[in-house]
Amino acid sequence: MRIITYNVNGIRSAVKKGFAEWLKTNPADVVCLQEIKAHKEDVPVAEINKAGYEVYSFSAQKKGYSGVALLTKIKPDNVVYGNGIAQSDFEGRVIRADFGDLTLINAYFPSGTSGEDRQGYKYQWLDEFFDYINDLKKSRPKLIICGDYNICHKAIDIHDPVRNKNYTGFLPEERAWMDKLFGNGYIDSFRHFNKDPHQYSWWSAFANARANNKGWRIDYLNVTEPLRETLKHAEIMPHIVHSDHCPVFLELDV
Repeated sequence: MRIITYNVNGIRSAVKKGFAEWLKTNPADVVCLQEIKAHKEDVPVAEINKAGYEVYSFSAQKKGYSGVALLTKIKPDNVVYGNGIAQSDFEGRVIRADFGDLTLINAYFPSGTSGEDRQGYKYQWLDEFFDYINDLKKSRPKLIICGDYNICHKAIDIHDPVRNKNYTGFLPEERAWMDKLFGNGYIDSFRHFNKDPHQYSWWSAFANARANNKGWRIDYLNVTEPLRETLKHAEIMPHIVHSDHCPVFLELDV
């Protein structure tokens, strides 16, 4: 099973940049999108269907904001829209799909870049989400938690850890949450295979950051311990350029 997570920074914008044509190359069995920035009726379903994918989307109430989607060639047994937490669901942040005994959670974590209120909400959301996935894990132990986490875990995951140590996305409290996640039976699938530095999934639009590979690794495909033995391959795909993020790929032998 091949899975991609990809913050497309606007699904309609990505389609204009060749996203639908890229889908036709069969990059994965399931493509998890974040920040689609489109209500359900505005998602370009016809173009995606032509590439061989069914579309399940969960949008924010606010127009042109947030939102997640699952594009899949494998029919899920069950799809759940949201995680049952009011503010998170209002912002369209979580969608879940079950494939047999495997459960895939696609999440768009909040950003704290717009001020202290949103940073405070980010911490609240992280605590609520941690409880949500841990509770789900009791009945569905084979979990994949993918998406744009808006957090770099370690210094190796960011191009300048010293200058960015006081910036949202690399704050000690956020990194400690990632420590807690990985200390509670979740595995960073990319780092399972690749320990090299300078591997990023998002670049600022300023100062030619992408061309100079001055980026952040904030997009993840993390799995629970029962899936460790199924991990086959993981990579970041910086050559795919429909967004300021790039796709992150995982292959499981399930």
